[in-house]
Amino acid sequence: MKYEKYKDSGIEWIGEIPIHWEVCAFKRKITINNGKDYKDFLDNEIYPVMGSGGCFAYCSKYMYDGEALLMGRKGTIDKPLYINGKFWVVDTMFYAVPTKDLCCKFAYYLALTFPYSLYSTSTALPSMTQTDLGNNPVAFPPLIEQQAIATYLDEKCGEINRAIDVQKKKIDLLNEMKQTIITDAVTKGLDSNATMKDSGVEWIGKIPEHWEVRRLKTLCKSIRNGYVGPTRDLYQEFGIPYIQSVHIKDGNILFEREEYYVSDEWAKKHPKIKKGNILVVQTGDIGQIALVNAKYDLCNCHALIILDINNNVISSEFLSLYLRSNIGKELMLQTKTGALLPHLNSTQIGFTKALLPPFQEQQSIVAHIEKETTKIDTQISKANRHIELLEELKQSIITEAVTGKIKVC
Repeated sequence: MKYEKYKDSGIEWIGEIPIHWEVCAFKRKITINNGKDYKDFLDNEIYPVMGSGGCFAYCSKYMYDGEALLMGRKGTIDKPLYINGKFWVVDTMFYAVPTKDLCCKFAYYLALTFPYSLYSTSTALPSMTQTDLGNNPVAFPPLIEQQAIATYLDEKCGEINRAIDVQKKKIDLLNEMKQTIITDAVTKGLDSNATMKDSGVEWIGKIPEHWEVRRLKTLCKSIRNGYVGPTRDLYQEFGIPYIQSVHIKDGNILFEREEYYVSDEWAKKHPKIKKGNILVVQTGDIGQIALVNAKYDLCNCHALIILDINNNVISSEFLSLYLRSNIGKELMLQTKTGALLPHLNSTQIGFTKALLPPFQEQQSIVAHIEKETTKIDTQISKANRHIELLEELKQSIITEAVTGKIKVC
């Protein structure tokens, strides 16, 4: 349903608004405050410390008690959060307290529609100034209407979020199915009638009688660390891809996540990865691995362990699948060191127990896994696309409601 009469808001990204709505700077309706460092208040974990991704720690003091809108100052600036209660906000965030004629939940939904790209002051690390945020022109309905819009959006967004959760659970189950297929194939083989023997490794259990158990280092020409890494001032917009742990996920290099490049001249002087190498994440999400394909042949990498596989003994594809399996990954993680900062060591990882079927059988196992997991990946892609469409629908409903394109009360 539409409103009876509209007027030009004078704001390009909003367009027309209901005739009785008010246009003013955001700061006229809300007080924007800076967050602060919380490190001096870690003596007791009581109150949530809020960052751009939500609560990530607790401290002994709170900065504000009540409804507030949390907005990014540096880094993630386009993911506002609504909070109600006692909280602390980190120094890379703002917390905004609404005036008595602004519904905080309405302000939250309104903030989800802001054109943040117009105000970002840095491309390397997006930043938002309090001045730009406060001067952002917005349109406000009367308070009772704000409250009605917020209630409407709570209901509609809740329905959509529940539908999104269903798809996410489906993806989790599909990924579990993939892991089961991979683990069963690389530890038991494809012949259900094969004679089995005890592997001698508790985590592995029985394996086909003709398979070998080998240490990882005997299957590789070398196991070495990637380069420590260039300083950020050496990164450039284009050039040779520089692979880091953030790019490694579920057997693949996802460079599009966050692209880093170095010059061809710099790359030639430093260690390179080759097609068929396996990369292992040392710190952070340790144990994640990726198989280097032709696209990243002769690129560089940072803070990753590089396995240069002896392809006369084992195929890179089979070994990468084994290390991705639940058992292979667990055995690799058992070599980790460091209590405060767990990490994998290029020497210690070489002692990981690995399975070695005959080469032809390895190839059959790889082909089987690719065939079965491709079917599952198709279903995962469909579920992810469904989530994208639901997110687009949610954003559309929010935008139409908070800019007066639809009347909800």
